[in-house]
Order: sequence, then structure tokens, then C-alpha cells
Amino acid sequence: MDHLQRLRTFVAVAECGSFARGARLREISAPAATRAVATLERHLGALLLQRTTRSLRLTEQGEAFLADCRRILAELDAAEAAVTGARHEPQGTLAITAPALFGSRHIAPLVFEFLDQHPQLQARALFTNRLVHLIDEGFDVALRIANLPDSGLTAVPVGKMRAVIVASPDYLKRQGTPRAPADLKHHRAIGFTIEGQDRTGWNFVRGRAAAAPQERLVVNANDVKVAAAVAGHGLARALAYQVTDEVRDGRLRVVLQAHEPPPVPVHLVYPAGRVAAAKVREFVHFAAEQLRALPVLQGRGLEAPRKAREAISATRG
Repeated sequence: MDHLQRLRTFVAVAECGSFARGARLREISAPAATRAVATLERHLGALLLQRTTRSLRLTEQGEAFLADCRRILAELDAAEAAVTGARHEPQGTLAITAPALFGSRHIAPLVFEFLDQHPQLQARALFTNRLVHLIDEGFDVALRIANLPDSGLTAVPVGKMRAVIVASPDYLKRQGTPRAPADLKHHRAIGFTIEGQDRTGWNFVRGRAAAAPQERLVVNANDVKVAAAVAGHGLARALAYQVTDEVRDGRLRVVLQAHEPPPVPVHLVYPAGRVAAAKVREFVHFAAEQLRALPVLQGRGLEAPRKAREAISATRG
């Protein structure tokens, strides 16, 4: 086995978390995979994988080396594809990442359909709320709901997402409907936090709220946040896609619409600097077309049901 194949074997074993599973992925025997990684470690003079009888984990040096290997192998695959013409037909493994809830609701169905269209293709998906570094972590495409900083990524716009505040009709009946950001000091709220990121304030189109609501509950999962709002535990900040169904069926109502901040741009991003492989180019084209048709990415989809609108009008009249 040459050095390049040892690198590919190390990546497979590290990603699978097992010599046996990594070997099957590489279509070699488990002992051959073990020898390949051991030879690589001797060549480097460093331990890459910490082995026990029950588990396998990367060492600190192994994590850094894995990121480098992913980047190098991706560049090599793209270079070979450009020469051989393979870049014209999607193949290999397409690695995709997206925010957890948006990924499960909107990206996963696209991946399923794309795989059906391209039988030679495999896919690896990571749906998480943390920021995934595409090159370092070996991903081809990401969906980002954010104002993008300048970077070495190619960004394809697919729409914009409203940031809204919602509450259940029962909560609003008990506590009253806020009419201005200053009213929030009289309300309870469900807070949201992402590991490794600071919690943001209650910002509005004209700046920060005069007084933030009392966050009696703080969660790190959007579905739990929405469920808590539906259960009447307070106001919740949400991106429109997170509460589309709940608003449509009347379980939640949008408040303070006149004070909403500008919609957040949504992009598909992928590493720039080289002609994209067919798997990336074709998926981005396919997914962008589908995503641009989503009402929630065009500022629609949060209309209250007719009965709810009539009830709101009656209370105001």
C-alpha cells in the first residue's frame, strides 16, 4: 500500500471511528487498515489514534492531521477530476452541512432526491447549529443563514429569512400582546443558546430593546424552544422556518412585526479557488432552484390562519 492509500485509509478509519468499518469502506481487510495506520504513525513519528479495547479516538495531533488530509485529498480529487473529465459526472461522496432544524426539514429531502438521481454518488450530512469549517472538516457544501463575512467561499444566494417573535394565543391572552420593544420588560421568554457562542440580545429594527424579557427557560434546541412557546411558557425569538407550521395552524402568533430586524440572507456556500467538482456543482444548482421556491425564503409562509386573524381583529375592534 502506497503513502496516498495510507492517508485515505487513515481518513476512513478516523471518520468511521473503527478499523473494521473504515476497512470495509476502503474495501480492504481490517488487519490491512491497522497496518496502514501503524505505518503512517511510524513515518510521522506521532500517535494519530488512541486505541482501547472498546473505543478509538483521535489524538490532538491526529485531529490536526485529519483536517490536513481531508483538505489535501479533496484538492487531489478535484485535480484528477479536472484532468480525467470525471468532474462532468457526479461521483464520490458529497459532504453537506446545514443548521439542525433547517437541515432535517428542507435539506435532507433534497439530498434524498439528489441521490436517487445520481446512483454513483454517496452523501454525508451533518445537521448542527455550530459553525462548521468546510475545508478543515472536509465538507463540500454548507447552507448558511447569516450575514456572511468575507471569506474564501463561493456563496450562492437562495433567499432571505425573517427573524420573528412568537407566542401562544393562551400566553398572549394571559399576559397581553406586546406592542413595542419596551413592553418586553413585562413578559417572560424562552432563551436560546448555542455552545461556544455568546447569547444575543433582543435586537430590533431600531436597535436593542429597552428592557429584555425575563428568560425563565433557556434551551439549546430549536424544536424544544418552539415547543415551550406553544406550551405557553413565554415569548420566543425564531427564524421563520422554525415556526411555519405552528403559526399556520394557530398554535403560535407573530408579534412586534413592525419592529422586526431586516431579514437574514440565506446562501449555499462551497470552497472557491478551483473549478467545482461535478458533485458540488450539480448539487448546488439543484438545491438552489428548489430552495428559491420555498415560501419561507421569500418572506411568505407565516400568514395566520383565517380564524386567528378574525379573532385578532375582533379583540382589536
